[in-house]
Amino acid sequence: MSDTPQSGLSDNAAGAIAYLTFVPAIVFLVLPPYNTSPYVRFHAWQSIFLNVAAFAIYVVLGILSVFVATIMPFGYFGGYGVWYLVVTAVRLALFIIWLICVLKAVNGGKFKLPIIGAISEQMANK
Repeated sequence: MSDTPQSGLSDNAAGAIAYLTFVPAIVFLVLPPYNTSPYVRFHAWQSIFLNVAAFAIYVVLGILSVFVATIMPFGYFGGYGVWYLVVTAVRLALFIIWLICVLKAVNGGKFKLPIIGAISEQMANK
């Protein structure tokens, strides 16, 4: 997996960089020689889908936070304090998932996320 293209960037490095934001992922899907590597394409697609999923989760959490703030009483362990802990746990889980994906990409492996990974693999092999 660590074939080095003419630019000097290995597939492992390109796969990991694709997870930084969706911008490098899109760039790797467009630029040769990276757009011909199924390994880089997989990580680029998975990064894009992970970003979309994280954005959707943050939107839902934001909407729910408004309802929780208006319904639940304030206080650290009263309703909103517990909600804050739930939101923090979700953010931490997303960060850990992202970190695992980056570390697997750097080391030449794949961490297929349950739904996103299968779709990414299909898109990478097209």
